[in-house]
This record gives sequence, structure tokens and C-alpha cells, in this order.
Amino acid sequence: MGARRRRLVGVPVRRAAHADPRRAQRRRARHPGVRAPPLLAGAAQPRRAAGRRLHARHPDPPGGVIQRDRHGEPTGLLVAKPNAWILYATLAKGPRLGLDEQRNSTRHFMRELNRLGITGAIDAGGGFQQYPEHYQIIEELAAARQLTVRVAYNLFTQRPGQELDDFRQWSQAVSPGRGDDYYRLNGAGEMLVYSAADFEDFLEPRPDLPPQMEAQLEAVVEHLVAHRWPFRLHATYDESITRMLDVFEAVNKKVPFAGLRWFFDHAETVSAKNIDRIAALGGGIAIQHRMAYQGEHFLHRYGPEATSDAPPVRRMLAAGIPVGGGTDATRVASYNPWVGLGWLVSGRSVGGTELLGPGARLSREQALRLYTAGNGWFSGEDGQRGLVAEGCLGDLAVLSDDYFAVPEAEIRNLTSVLTVVGGDVVHGSGDFGGLAPPPLPFSPDWAPPAQYGGYDPGVVARALRHRAHHHHHHHVGLACPCAVF
Repeated sequence: MGARRRRLVGVPVRRAAHADPRRAQRRRARHPGVRAPPLLAGAAQPRRAAGRRLHARHPDPPGGVIQRDRHGEPTGLLVAKPNAWILYATLAKGPRLGLDEQRNSTRHFMRELNRLGITGAIDAGGGFQQYPEHYQIIEELAAARQLTVRVAYNLFTQRPGQELDDFRQWSQAVSPGRGDDYYRLNGAGEMLVYSAADFEDFLEPRPDLPPQMEAQLEAVVEHLVAHRWPFRLHATYDESITRMLDVFEAVNKKVPFAGLRWFFDHAETVSAKNIDRIAALGGGIAIQHRMAYQGEHFLHRYGPEATSDAPPVRRMLAAGIPVGGGTDATRVASYNPWVGLGWLVSGRSVGGTELLGPGARLSREQALRLYTAGNGWFSGEDGQRGLVAEGCLGDLAVLSDDYFAVPEAEIRNLTSVLTVVGGDVVHGSGDFGGLAPPPLPFSPDWAPPAQYGGYDPGVVARALRHRAHHHHHHHVGLACPCAVF
């Protein structure tokens, strides 16, 4: 068998869950099917990076920290710090799949989303995803009517210092709304200018945005408003949001927003004053479940009072602004929306730490609305999405259990047993298994999902337990049952 080239991407993990590595090791030894996510932000072969052997005196690269053992020797782990940009840049330099494998992989990922009951996504773009070059596969699948998740996509600038040039070029070539109910352009963002990026690693202090941010952001936003392009902007901290709103209000005096759809993403620490300013400009806020994964770090840095209302969703709703729920997948957090609903209802992180105070939590109906009908405004489909009603899109999911009755801690374990998009069954399991579409081939055929029957962690864990039991008299090397995309 020839050498296999793999890229391993870490997932957000509570450090507290691994405070005693010996205990975790014993637990894995007793229960080989227990998931053990890799604690990685980026990795290279042991003690090697970019084809060179590292040594104790090797300096940390810009944007990263080389992990070292107690003797000062590199362990082979490269941690992105103070933000994940070096990780994204490293991933972008890796080998690309062939076009056929890209098509198959994209369809597999949509099927995995369908397994969770997801019928649509609003894509915020991402670093190193060039438009239109890297959109070839998704556009081919849309043209072939092979999308099983509706996609409204935003264009994310890729050239620091040349952001305005990107948006000028795109506004001449395409227009928001271009496409159909399955695949269409939603607007600009979430990166409008790189000087406005306040990354959200709560292990690190809040970043101060550079002084040139206002002038750069104003030029881009004025262009977008003049051309009636809806936009979204990443903003974690209230200090950043204050400066950004100063820019928006200045633009509005010159070129009125006049009902143009725009919103902030994240807004964990947005103040009541700035919520009112957002409402006055007709904006919205899209929250994500990053706190379910990073909440302990936020708690440690900012304290329980700040954590108990981060993000202040109830205040957003009381102000009457549109609020939608998302996941910030796939780099920052899981694509599983049920983790988000469980966090909003229980107020607890995935590790069980109480984060949101009782007065900041949502009812199950409120949380569900954010992740369904509430998101229609953000994709320009208000009143058409997230509802089972005449005139709405024919999408629905039948869940594995009663969302309104299961214990709060079990909400995040919900899946779909039947998912329908546009009247077509795109996922079926259990009693509905006979309605499921034909399975897709796995590529490459040696990949873990091909061996364990898919990406569902529960299926993988059961397969590993069965294998361990079947071979209990033999020495067996057990792989980590993590889905790696």
C-alpha cells in the first residue's frame, strides 16, 4: 500500500476535559470507542516543518507557536496564535483533491448535514476561498440539481489592502440574488476589510483594531451600500462594534442604507447601547455557538458576570432586531446546530460548565425559531424558510426524539430520521431508511468513513466497540473515531 497523505484538522476542545491526561488515557483504554478529539490547531510531522528539521533554538513562526517539551525540544505541534490565520494558510497550501473527489466529498458533506436535519445554509465565505475559482464544484452540483442543502453564499475578500478592488470587480460581474432557491449570491462578507478582523480566540486578549480600519471599512461599505449589496461583518467585541457602527452611521449620512439588509456576525459582548444603534440602522445579528466550545476560556478571562450574558440574545430580541442562529462551521466550531440549541436552552457548554445565566437563556421555542424561521431574514427569504406553511419552501425534518421533551443535556444528541428538501427525501434512517437516497461511494476507499459506515460519531463508536469485542484476544490498533474533513 502506498503512502497516504492526510491533513488533520483539530476540533475545539475544553482544556478542562483533559486536565488529567493520565485519567483520559485510562478511560480510553477501558472504553476504546470513546471519542478522543485531537488537541491540534495545526500539525506537522514530528520535529519537522516545511521539510526542515526543527531544533531547540528554532524561532516561532509569525502567527504561531512551536510547542516544546520540558527540555525545550519541539514536539512537532504548531499552535496558531494569537489567531487561526496560520492554520488556514497552512491548510490552503495542502494537496487538493481531484475534481471528481471534490464533487463526491461535497455531496458527502451535504448528506452529513442532512443527517442532522439541516436543509439550508448561509455561507460566510472564508480565508483562501477564491471566487469564482473555488466555487466551480458547488456551481456544477447546483446546475446538475444535486444539491441537498440550499446555499446562500457571501463573497469574502481575499486580498488584504485590495479589498475595495475585490468588491468593485464582483459588483460589476454579479448581483445579489443571482441564482435560485437552491444556490444564490447573498451579498458581501463576512470579511469586508482585514483591518476590521477581531479574531475570537478567548485564550488571547482582545485585539485592538488598527487606526486605519475606519477609512478602509468606510470605502468598502460606501461602495456596497451604493450598489445595494447586502453585507455581513465579523465582530466579536463591543469595542470593535462601536468603531464599526461609527463608520456605518457616517456612510448612512452620505449614502442612506434605506432598508439594505446588513448584519454583524457573533457579537458576544455587544452592549445595549450598540444594540440600539444596530436597530436604528435596520441591521441584525447572527449568533453562533462558539461559546458552547470556548465558554470556559471566556469565563476565565472575563469573569462570570460577563459570561452570564454572552451573547445577550434576549436583549437583542427585546430590541426588535432580526436575530439568527448558526454554527460558525467548519473551522471554528462544529456544524451541528443541536449543540447551539442545547447551549441556548441549558446555558451550558459542551463540557457542562454553566455559562448563560437563567435570565439570558431562551425557551426551546425561541431557540428553535432562531435556527429556523429566524434565519430567513439573513438570506433574504423572510417568511419562506423555516416554516411548514403554504407558500414556503418544501423542506422539513423528522427528528430522532421530541425536541420539546428530551432532557436539556440530550438536545445536542438529536439527529434527523427523515430530511426533505424541495419535496425530495435527502436523508432517511430507522423506520424511514427505505426512503433514503442511494449511498454515495467513499473516496478514497481506505478512508475511515468507508471502514466504519459513515461520519456519524455514534456509528463509528459502535463499530469500534464491536471490533474491540470481536478481537479481544488479539492486539488491535484502534483509530480515533473522529470525522476529519
